[in-house]
Amino acid sequence: MQLKANFLLLLAAIIWGLAFVAQRVGMDHIQPFTFNGLRFLLGSLSLIPLIFYYSNHQQAVAQSNKTLTAWQAGIIAGLVLFLGASLQQVGLLYTTAGKAAFITCLYIILVPIAGIFFHQRISANTWLGSVIAVIGLYFLSMKDGFYISYGDMLELIGAIFWTAHILIIGYFSSKVDILKLALFQFITCSALSLFTALLIETITLSGIIQAGIPLLYGGICSVGIAYTLQIVGQKHAAPAHAAIILSMEMVFAALGGFAILDEKLAAQEFLGCILMFAGMLIAQHQTSTPQEIDSTSSV
Repeated sequence: MQLKANFLLLLAAIIWGLAFVAQRVGMDHIQPFTFNGLRFLLGSLSLIPLIFYYSNHQQAVAQSNKTLTAWQAGIIAGLVLFLGASLQQVGLLYTTAGKAAFITCLYIILVPIAGIFFHQRISANTWLGSVIAVIGLYFLSMKDGFYISYGDMLELIGAIFWTAHILIIGYFSSKVDILKLALFQFITCSALSLFTALLIETITLSGIIQAGIPLLYGGICSVGIAYTLQIVGQKHAAPAHAAIILSMEMVFAALGGFAILDEKLAAQEFLGCILMFAGMLIAQHQTSTPQEIDSTSSV
């Protein structure tokens, strides 16, 4: 199950990495909260057929209590997801994409640090893999030096919420119906985003149409598929371990830009990709006395 969980998390990272292009193009036509609201709405709709299909193969009575729990868990996860996604999108207006990605993916190291406060035990390999992955992420993202801007601060606050989101998913994924958890999470995030968009943004039909393809990919693939894969994968993977694999989205974003948009990768960036991949492999290696955290630990 561990190997399957790792594969699902890596697949989610690939989808998120390639979604970086769609997210960037979509922002050329519509504003941040509108984009997030619509893509999470599409993600919600894409899950409904799956939920109906699997509901027909389960006992309604056995699932009744879980449905209520999934609804509650989904609101909590959706609120944190909304805060993380919103800070990331708005931060992109004031900082470079590379710096935003680097600061966001600091959850690689923030997740195991946060785990300490919840009495979670982290393996030495996970710590080593996290540090190597952060170094690789720096080489991959930082091209023009590092300085703190307003956008960087937004991204840093957002990284804290991404860290909380990974921990929350790790806690709830083994306790509730995972598809319903994903659905309620997406609905919550979409509703909050669209409400905010109505208050502070100008929504136009022409802009939505022009952003149609990025929205479809961002909604169905990045939200409906990838976030659901994250929940399924984290059911059998410790949050600190999952964070390293999920951070590979930055590598696939760079490789996607190289392959699809003909963006050039310098030697420093290739080195960053190699270091991040090495960090992931080191974290996979199990020592003779594993100390992986329990996903049922209190958060």
